[in-house]
Amino acid sequence: MKRPSFEVADIVRAAGQRFIDKNRSWLTGLHRKVLFAIECCRTAALGGHKDRCARCGYKAISYNSCRNRHCPKCQTNARDKWLAARQGELLPTPYVHVVFTLPHQLASLAYHNKKLLYTLLFRASAATLLEVAADPKHLGAEIGFLSVLHTWGQNLLHHPHVHCVIPAGGLSPDRQRWVRPRYPFFLPVRVLSRVFRGKFVAGLSQLHRKGDLCLPGPLKPLTEEKAFRSFLRSLFRQDWVVYAKPPFGGPHHVLQYLARYTHRVAISNHRLVNFADGKVTFRWKDYAHGRKSRLMTLSTEEFLRRFLLHWLPRGFVRIRFFGFLANRRRAKLLPVCRQLLAMNVPASPRSTESGIARQAAWACPLCGGPMTIVERLTADDLLREPARQSSLANSS
Repeated sequence: MKRPSFEVADIVRAAGQRFIDKNRSWLTGLHRKVLFAIECCRTAALGGHKDRCARCGYKAISYNSCRNRHCPKCQTNARDKWLAARQGELLPTPYVHVVFTLPHQLASLAYHNKKLLYTLLFRASAATLLEVAADPKHLGAEIGFLSVLHTWGQNLLHHPHVHCVIPAGGLSPDRQRWVRPRYPFFLPVRVLSRVFRGKFVAGLSQLHRKGDLCLPGPLKPLTEEKAFRSFLRSLFRQDWVVYAKPPFGGPHHVLQYLARYTHRVAISNHRLVNFADGKVTFRWKDYAHGRKSRLMTLSTEEFLRRFLLHWLPRGFVRIRFFGFLANRRRAKLLPVCRQLLAMNVPASPRSTESGIARQAAWACPLCGGPMTIVERLTADDLLREPARQSSLANSS
């Protein structure tokens, strides 16, 4: 893929410190850490290593990445490793994609209670899928799936939702057969919507009774029980959005499909179109008008504000597994699923790579051979290197 002309890092370097100075009243240490990581990613500030081509001897210096999960440049390697680990868990059956979205009335409450409400979103959506799938009227089976949290819309505003990727079918109650879905969209969307709404609102009510919710500023009136009950009633006046796509293919499609949703950040560098005169222009899809591709221009301050809406609490897990794919059940139940689907057990990956292949960092730009790391460099080493080369040039 062609290298993007502009990066989020360019915006942070140009306007990050001014943004921090102007917004110290609400910025936290985690916000500043995210900005610092993006600014320094793949620069001399984080150190690096010398690489040499094992084939032609070409040498180059590579800078380290920040590995921050909010950084647009640091997700590719993490995603590829994660997808490789998932390969052995795929089943020979079509997969379906279901999305659970919180209504916009909950966006502010979710922002000020990220850990609590994002966790509730995971639990309510998972419990909904497991309950409806177990009902003999719909599927009558135990399902397994993974859920991925996204908190953004295409315009970078706060829009919490969970993507669930599910093998189309499940284990019968006696675990003696694989039950296939009877509906084109796996499970009835209207039923999922109503059950999800009920479970989420019940969990929200429980958090309020326990006094766990943070209700600052405009949310403060909700500390009163009567006002909060009125707020909950308003959530029942509309259907909650649950979107289901038709089955999209078997295991040979699912890894490529998952790559679109796992390890993503609020905006990729490839969506940036222009950065000049204190304004940022980026591409976005207008889903309300037929997924049309449009351009949006924001001031750098507004762009960074929207970008930082999507920081996650420290240690928060944004990819989770449920049902027969849950971590404590996977080892026991996946072999049962494979047997019922007449699937050959995948062979364990053989570690017969050569030392060169294991150390390969990237391909040589001259001959395409593997570049291998020959020396680790600290930030001080990299800062001294230009001065040393300049000194050698002057002496010659």
